[in-house]
Amino acid sequence: MDVRTLEALGDTPQPLQPEPFHRGVLTIDAAAETARIIEYLRGSVLQKLGRRGAVVGVSGGVDSSVTLALAALAFGPERVVPLLLQEKESSPDNAVLVRELCRRLDLEPRVEEITGALEGFGCYRRRDEAIRRVFPEFDSTYRAKITLPGDLLNHDALTLFALTIVSPEGEAHSRRLPPAECREIVAATNFKQRTRMALLYHHAELRHYAVLGTANRNERMQGFFVKYGDGAADIDTIVHLYKTQVYQMAEHLGIPEGIQRRLPTTDTYSAPTTEEEFFFRMSFETMDLLWYAQEHGVAIEEAAAVMNLAPRQVERAYREFRRKHRATSYLRAPILALDERSRGRAEQPGWSTRG
Repeated sequence: MDVRTLEALGDTPQPLQPEPFHRGVLTIDAAAETARIIEYLRGSVLQKLGRRGAVVGVSGGVDSSVTLALAALAFGPERVVPLLLQEKESSPDNAVLVRELCRRLDLEPRVEEITGALEGFGCYRRRDEAIRRVFPEFDSTYRAKITLPGDLLNHDALTLFALTIVSPEGEAHSRRLPPAECREIVAATNFKQRTRMALLYHHAELRHYAVLGTANRNERMQGFFVKYGDGAADIDTIVHLYKTQVYQMAEHLGIPEGIQRRLPTTDTYSAPTTEEEFFFRMSFETMDLLWYAQEHGVAIEEAAAVMNLAPRQVERAYREFRRKHRATSYLRAPILALDERSRGRAEQPGWSTRG
């Protein structure tokens, strides 16, 4: 496998020694990777940052569960705080799965209810006003979600979002979501991730701890995160791992089966939404291999032969990966700042990045 150092992961991946492409190319030595991450966490948190332990936001998903298990191994249960941040639209399964995981890791989860904070921000009100401009009948008895066209490999569908509402009787209705309403719904919903991150840092500062990020490589490099929300952290623990590699780590670390089998969800909208239907548009098993192939310059014909796909299907996937990475580059960009060296040179303004 192409192993990148955690410290050097950049915006544009640069492979070190690419292997010939094959279906097992993303198989990792999970025990060795566990040891490597533990060493990295200890050096980064205790030495570089000068913090005493770690806070991890846990949701009952595989990414946060793996991150929490690694933190417990790195610092010991007494210096790790698992934080469950629930709101009125969160799945009740979250708390059940988190408590099972914490029992296994000898940890005590802390629970923060964030519904009141979200109501104060107008999260639900702002979102629902936009939904009603598309579905006037929508009220608090309905549930809603946003999705993209599925089956990316077999259809050249435009990446236009659809809004789906589910009535109290379980009837689902979908309509194309206009850009203005889409932006308003997403902007309002992002209060959820940013509120959670504010509380993670509150608990970290109380203890002089660091906040560990739980994003995987898929989320970070394709832009499936909220800037200064779930994209904020002191350390990105598993951002170098593809989703399928996170599952390999979960099996090695003994993460409960219920978490390993759980479909990855956004846990953002009131109607259940998987990450695949909301954003990625194909299975992780297929996507990770095709994405690896595209990143490493594997020819379309070669990737198609290995994956038993038509070249046109691989071409669609490659195009989608490039589009998402390019369209979400601003999410990964550091803060821009005027370079002090450019003072007095207005004809050639110098811009630098500060992050």
